[in-house]
Amino acid sequence: MARRKILVAMMMHETNTFSPVPTPLASFRPLSGPAAVQEFQDTNTQLGGFLHVAKETGAEIVVPLAAGAHPSGYVERAAYEDMCEAIVGGIRNGCDAAFLALHGAMVAEHVDDGEGELLRRIRAVAPHLPLAVGFDFHAHMTAPMVDHATVLAGYRTYPHIDMGETAQRAARTLVRAMNGEVEPVMVWGWLPMMTSTLVHAPSRQPMKDVMDMAIGAESSGAVLNASVFGGFPHADIPHLSCSAVIVCDRQGDPGKVLLDQLLGLAWERRDSFLYRGEPLSSQIAHARSLGEGPILLVDHGDNTASGGTQDVMSVIEEVTRQGLEDVVAGPICDPPSIARILAAGTAASVTLSLGGKVDMPQVNLTGKPLSVTGKVARITEGEFVVTGPMATGTRVRMGRTAVLDTGAMEIVVSERRSEPFDLGVFTHCGIDPRRKRYVLIKSRQHFRAGFEPIARHIVLCDGEGVTSSDLQRFTYRNRRRPLYPFEADVQPAPRTRSGGPR
Repeated sequence: MARRKILVAMMMHETNTFSPVPTPLASFRPLSGPAAVQEFQDTNTQLGGFLHVAKETGAEIVVPLAAGAHPSGYVERAAYEDMCEAIVGGIRNGCDAAFLALHGAMVAEHVDDGEGELLRRIRAVAPHLPLAVGFDFHAHMTAPMVDHATVLAGYRTYPHIDMGETAQRAARTLVRAMNGEVEPVMVWGWLPMMTSTLVHAPSRQPMKDVMDMAIGAESSGAVLNASVFGGFPHADIPHLSCSAVIVCDRQGDPGKVLLDQLLGLAWERRDSFLYRGEPLSSQIAHARSLGEGPILLVDHGDNTASGGTQDVMSVIEEVTRQGLEDVVAGPICDPPSIARILAAGTAASVTLSLGGKVDMPQVNLTGKPLSVTGKVARITEGEFVVTGPMATGTRVRMGRTAVLDTGAMEIVVSERRSEPFDLGVFTHCGIDPRRKRYVLIKSRQHFRAGFEPIARHIVLCDGEGVTSSDLQRFTYRNRRRPLYPFEADVQPAPRTRSGGPR
């Protein structure tokens, strides 16, 4: 048998359409060829998983693009077009199959279904190419995504500790199809409901039973792949929903039965997928009443991995007002403050207007800096390799980073945004969060990968920002109607089914 040529590519972005943070091409740090392979091989990422399967099959591997950006606002038109052309151009040059690491919630300035449009363009030049696609759990599934893929699979975890495994699941099914062992047929459906990212993690109810059912069907061999997608609520787009995709062998009847079961159970529990918060002052007061630390204070209103600016100071301000001590907080993304700190140098005392540099007009918030005085305890380059279970082996690049010690609080300040899902965000600059009473981080669920194992208590904090879980803060103009919970009497839409062996 002639050696196969497999194209492996990554184009990943979760777009918060309410975020003021721009998303140019530079945000994606695009790589290709050997540089991309070196960056991602043997990492717990989709690209790492796809590279692993391609190598174990002995294929020739080409990587025309490996590009991923932190969640932020609309992807700039030029950036989207450049990345699409790199991938489509690579396929146009010829290959026997393609493995694509996508997100499923990319929105560009001119395209509201970034992944579906990419796949449509691929099919225009390669109508019958075997194509495996990996998606994030927060994907918004659309007909073009399913119609133009041969096989697809989504993450089963949140925090996403199975990124590499997900890619391998999709790739191995495609390899079996190429070997003539199976003929993939996909069926899929969606529900007109929104789920909160704070309560839809597959490891806990109400999603756990739904995801466990999908995992069980795939593990037993009843279907080839089964994926459930919680969706991403901070996107004002027509295909906002909760969905599921089943990959079957040769005929879709088993998948249709499973699809109805999965979506039916999710719909029955729709009210349980909504987050109901509390006043921030009460949450911090509760944290003060708790015993021994570490006590995690989780500011989910301004987390990078959902598109936050990472410079909103509302939770730090309340923690300071209530007099909490022995706190480590951050990182706060504030390039001007970093410049001031670098000019002052280590051991210097500085007073800063920290954070609050970015206005958020989409949610009617104005940046509000907080005056902070402290000693510059440490300055670093802000780089470390992840050792925890999420994105293991990848390099985090926070830009130049400093520790500002106010006495009651050590604040990590960085040049770039980076959600703290790994202890390295603190340990790389000499802080052991396990020895702190309070650990204040801007996150939603990904913190659980690295920080939940060290926590004695976890307190969710309803801080301000464009990743708030209070849906009343957001004005949705482009969403589908009706959509639960905005229209409470909505009925499940007819479930779309699509697919067929390619």
